[in-house]
Formats: sequence, C-alpha cells, structure tokens
Amino acid sequence: MTTLPALMTFATAFVIGGLLSFFIMNALTKRKRRRIVRDAEAEAELIKKEKMLHAKERFQELKLEHERVINERNNKVAQAENRIQQKEATLNQRMEEVSRRKTDLELQRENLTQQMEAVKMRMEEMDKTRRQHIEKLETIASMSATEAKNLLMENMKTEAKTQALSYINEMVDEAKMTAGKEAKRIVLQTIQRVATEVAGENAVTVFHIDSDEVKGRIIGREGRNIRALEAATGMEIVVDDTPEAILISGFDPVRREIARLALHQLVIDGRIHPARIEEVVAKVAKQVDEEVIEIGKRTAIDMGIHGLHPELIKLVGSMRYRSSYGQNLLQHSREVANLCGIMASELGLNAKLARRAGLLHDIGKVSTEDPEQPHALLGMSLAEKYKEKPEICNAIGAHHEEVEMTSIIAPVVQVCDAISGARPGARREVVDSYIKRLKNMEDLALSYPGVVKTYAIQAGRELRVIVGSEKVSDQEAEKISVEVAKRIQHEMTYPGQVKITVIRETRAVSYAK
Repeated sequence: MTTLPALMTFATAFVIGGLLSFFIMNALTKRKRRRIVRDAEAEAELIKKEKMLHAKERFQELKLEHERVINERNNKVAQAENRIQQKEATLNQRMEEVSRRKTDLELQRENLTQQMEAVKMRMEEMDKTRRQHIEKLETIASMSATEAKNLLMENMKTEAKTQALSYINEMVDEAKMTAGKEAKRIVLQTIQRVATEVAGENAVTVFHIDSDEVKGRIIGREGRNIRALEAATGMEIVVDDTPEAILISGFDPVRREIARLALHQLVIDGRIHPARIEEVVAKVAKQVDEEVIEIGKRTAIDMGIHGLHPELIKLVGSMRYRSSYGQNLLQHSREVANLCGIMASELGLNAKLARRAGLLHDIGKVSTEDPEQPHALLGMSLAEKYKEKPEICNAIGAHHEEVEMTSIIAPVVQVCDAISGARPGARREVVDSYIKRLKNMEDLALSYPGVVKTYAIQAGRELRVIVGSEKVSDQEAEKISVEVAKRIQHEMTYPGQVKITVIRETRAVSYAK
C-alpha cells in the first residue's frame, strides 16, 4: 500500500517535468523562429537593395545606349540633310546652266535661220544666173544643155576607158614580174631550209657473218634450210664465194628486212632447221609489223601531226621499207611535208594542214588494195575512207593532176613533191638510160602527123604533146593522146605511170602600128 502513493507521486512528478520541458522547448523554438524570421527579413532587405541598385545601373546603361542610338540617328539624319542640300544646290546650278544653254541655242537658231534665208536668196540668184548663162551657151553652141552633157560624158567615158586599160596593162605586167620573183624567192627559201639525205636504196641486202662456216649451216643438208628460208620469206638467198657475206635479193624491202632479221636471230641462236626457221620468220614478221606502227607514230609526232587513223599510221610506217626511183618513200614524204609546211607559212596558209597532206600524198604507193589504180587516186580514196578533210584528200589526188585541184594546198603539195623528186641526188637512175628513155618517148610522140613539139617532164612521168591547131582537130588530138599512151605502154619500159597531155591551142596575133 505504501508503494502505490509513491508511484503516483513519481508519475505526477514525471508528468509535470515533461510538461515543463515541453513548455521550455516550445519557448526556445519560438525564439529561434523569430530570430530566423528576422535574419530572413534582413537578408531579403539586402537582396532587395542589391536588386534595386542593379536595376538602377541597368536603367542607366539602357538610357545611355538609347541616347547613343538617338545621337547616331540624329547624325545620320543631319548628314542626309546635308547631302540633299548639296544635291539641291548642284541641281539648281545645272538648271541655271541648262537655262543659259537653252537661251544660247535659241540665239544660235535664230542666227542660223537668218543665215539660211540669206543662203537661199543667194542660191536663187545663182540659179537665175546659171540659167541665163546656159541660155547664152545654148545660143552660142547651137545645142541644148542635155546634148552638151551627153557629149561631155561620152568623151569622159572614152578617155577613162583608155586610161583604165593602160593602167590595167601596167598593173598586170608589174604583178607578173612581182609574182614571178616572189614565187622564186619562196621556192628557193623552202629548198634551202630543208636538207635530206640522197638516195641509197637498192634491191639487195648484204648480211654479214663472222665466218664462212655459218654458210654451210644456213644451207643445211641438201639445201633444206635455205629452201625453207626462201619459202618462208619470199626472198632469194644468195650464198656464193663472197667472203663473210650472204646476199638477200628481192624487190620487197619489207620481206627483205624480215629475211635479214630472221637470219640474224637464227645465226645468234645457232639452231637452224626448217621448223625453227618458220617459227623465227613468223616472230620477226610480227616484230616488223609492230615496228612499222611505231615508225608511223614517231613520224607523225615528229611532223606535229595528230589524230591520224591507225591504218594511215601503219601506211606511213610502211613507207620506211618502200622506195621510188631509189628514193626512200618515208624520207621523201617527210621532206615533202617539211617543204609544204615552210611554203604554206610563207604564203600565209595553214601550215599544219599542208604538212599533213604532204606526209600522206604517197600512201597509195604502199597500199595493196587496188594495185592497178594510180597511186594518187588510191591515196585519195584511202584518205576519204579514213575521214581526212576534203582539202587533204583533194591535195593527195591532184598532186599528179589525176583530179582537178579544188583546195588551195593542192598546188603546194604538187610543187613540193616535184621539188623533192627533182633535186640533185634525190633519185638514182643511170643517166644514159634515163636520157635515152625520155628521148625515145619524145620521138615516139613526134612521129604522129600534126605534132609540133613534145616535152618529157616530171622525170619522165608526164609527156606533153603540142599539136598545130590548123592541122589537128579536137577529136584528133584526143585520138593522138590515146594512141601515144597505148604505144608507150606496149613498146617502152618505164617505172610507175606516164601521163600524156595533148595541147591544141589557137592564137590570134595583131600588131599596132
């Protein structure tokens, strides 16, 4: 029983103590809250003052920026006003000047009007005086003014014609003299600026060997090796007593070169028998074909000629192994191309076009398409086939006058071809047989009735026959041309072709005494 009151007292004391602690803590919390509120209010006041100061500074900055912009605009407006004022002043000056000029022009127009009126009056007076003079002249001359005018015009026409004819004759004579001198100068300069080698081609190639023992190996047992070599190359292999040499004979330089190169490889290799010979000849023939193409390309580059068809390049390269009258065809074509380029430059023509035509002018000689056709016509058809320009095709076809010349470079190519073929040392032929052949050709044509003179020109490639117009008619002249061509073809031996030209002309001669 004594424990319960004590417990109650203890509980009461504990409750009272808890209440006191609660009130104390509540009081402390309220003080802390008031302090925090005061601190927050003070901090807010500081922040407010800072923001106000920042706002004032920003306002001042914006105000200054605005004032600056306003000042700039005011300055621009002032400058624009100044420019406008200057333009107005300039316009006012111009207006004043225009007004002044207008006034001056008005004064000048009035003066001109007065002068024109005075001139008109003078002209009327002059017309009146002229009519009076004409009437007096008609009375004195007993003819009208129209008749006198016609008579004067006729006299002036006659005198003008006489003077014009005299002047034309003088100009023609002077032009002939000048043209002859200029042509000689151009030709001489062209020839002097080109130097090429003399003819040295023939129908035999000498193949040198180290010893005569090689001859037996080339001949082979019972001559089988040499027969195989001749059959494969189409050349005649001459093995005789000539020391350390074998002759390769044939008219085709390409096949002759193939035979020489094949012999060279066979001798170096040492294996010489029919099968090996055929293999080496086929290989060398292919190499020569490639070399022909390379020669054609190199020649075109050296001449500054571009865009040639591959077949034309091959034909140009084939010229290296062809000759005409002992003159190497490629050297001849290169020489003609150089001559054409120089002469075209002297004459103010297209030098590149002339060189191209000069290089291609003899391609018909190396083509095997139609051997019966003249090489100039065959070359022209080949150029047309491979899309060369019409001027070049005409120059190729007309360089021996088989076709009419229609391009300006055609006569240049013809002249340069003649220069290259006719220069000393260009072509090789026995002089005595050459002169005899030309003489026989002239005598053959001279034997026909009505023939006055005959001339063998172009190194015997053309025969010109002059007949008398009173003895031979046009039909007979044509008949003589055909008959002479047939006789030359059947009775004479000559290289290439011969052109027969029969000339029949009528001349009227009068003398002024």
